[in-house]
Amino acid sequence: MPDYSKRTGYAPWSLTREAGVQSATVNGTIEVPQTCQPTINTGVIDEKGNWQGVKANDEVFIGLSKVEAVAIGAEVLFPDTNNFPSIDMTGFSDIFIALKSSNTSAFNTQAVMGPDTVGFANLNPVNAGGTLRGNQVGTSPSAINDMLVDSAETLNANVWHVFSIKQVLKNQKNLQFKITNNSGGSRNIEFGFMRLV
Repeated sequence: MPDYSKRTGYAPWSLTREAGVQSATVNGTIEVPQTCQPTINTGVIDEKGNWQGVKANDEVFIGLSKVEAVAIGAEVLFPDTNNFPSIDMTGFSDIFIALKSSNTSAFNTQAVMGPDTVGFANLNPVNAGGTLRGNQVGTSPSAINDMLVDSAETLNANVWHVFSIKQVLKNQKNLQFKITNNSGGSRNIEFGFMRLV
């Protein structure tokens, strides 16, 4: 029996048809192979033709840095390393920050614009160190508020304290945290962060 699924016909506009040569019609019950196989989505080509990979959670804390002898009332900015002069939250919703102090004391934490050496998309210079402001979910539609200003957290000495920050810093492109030593004498302060999709 012939395999009708592999039969071909001449196109109605072809020179062969114009010469009067007829072709057999194509069988209406063409076999369509059906298979199921898993796929992995690792990204897409965007409308500009650029590859955009799928974001994944950071697996460990990164941007680890340390500032020694932070005086009472003094402020430090984290992260501030060659690899991480600031944090790019593009594609990330939430972030964990970790702080460790050499002595028990209270600290003020603010989310601020990162350094002016790092642009915000195509904008440069930025208001480096300025408190991030915007409209947050659950606030008045017309209100512009500080995105994250925590007036006091007490840190026990020589242990990591991990804080979860959800949604308010989503997609922020140039982010740093301003940490202020609010009590006691000078302290060594360590910092790290981990982003979540």
